[in-house]
Amino acid sequence: MPDYRVIARVVKAHGKKGEVVTVPVHGLPSLMHAGLSVCIVPPRLKGPRWRKVESVGSDSRGELVKLSGIDDLNAADALVDRFLLVKAEDLPADIAFLDREALIGRSVEDEERGSLGEICEVMYGPANDVWVIRGSYGEVLLPVIPDVVDEIPASGPIMVHAPAGTIQGGI
Repeated sequence: MPDYRVIARVVKAHGKKGEVVTVPVHGLPSLMHAGLSVCIVPPRLKGPRWRKVESVGSDSRGELVKLSGIDDLNAADALVDRFLLVKAEDLPADIAFLDREALIGRSVEDEERGSLGEICEVMYGPANDVWVIRGSYGEVLLPVIPDVVDEIPASGPIMVHAPAGTIQGGI
């Protein structure tokens, strides 16, 4: 039986040609590319669940994606807040899907402020996960997005670029 992974969420419809804007989920990098087969979940009651990515471009909120069979604004609008699922075998072999439970207790360091503390909870959001970090700055909520978390090494502290306003004074 194939293994499947959710890789993106549709955040809005775009234009009259049926394009949608997607954002990666779960701290993943962008994995969209032309020719990729995606399953829209939850599926509509009628019609095909699987679509091919015909093209990928950029948008200020994410990636502008054209899916096969989605040819007008109404069809694209029906996909908003749905997720795109792919077969794991269709993804790059080196892509790391995080075991969220393994993140609990990992230490997090900001490039400017040093140690922020340890991850005590991973909250699942519609667009991205959020780490709850407790340490010398109290409780810090850190969005897991590419601008904040470049990579998650197998061991050692996780280096981040905390956005302005995320971290309030120290304890």
